[in-house]
Amino acid sequence: QVQLVESGGGLVQPGGSLRLSCAASGFTFSWYAISWYRQAPGKERELVARITNTGSNTNYADSVKGRFIISRDNVKNMVYLQMNSLKPEDTAVYYCNAKVLMVDYWGQGTQVTVSS
Repeated sequence: QVQLVESGGGLVQPGGSLRLSCAASGFTFSWYAISWYRQAPGKERELVARITNTGSNTNYADSVKGRFIISRDNVKNMVYLQMNSLKPEDTAVYYCNAKVLMVDYWGQGTQVTVSS
């Protein structure tokens, strides 16, 4: 069974930083790309960042490019999202995603609130 568990969310002031973690299990982690999505109240879910299976390539939404960094550790089966220079617009529930054998799996989400 595929499991994804996010952690690291919380309340942070504008301009601050947070590091989100996603612990993966139940599949051959190193074979699959991993993505971070987010969803704010009343808004569509959006792709934030994606990392290839080896970690050799990454992609970011324009809104976070230059501020967020996605990374992974295939020994620990972990993926991270380092979020810097946070803005109130970054407030959302953040989800870890893996598409395994054409099926999308999601974690429970972790809340990030950026407010003064």
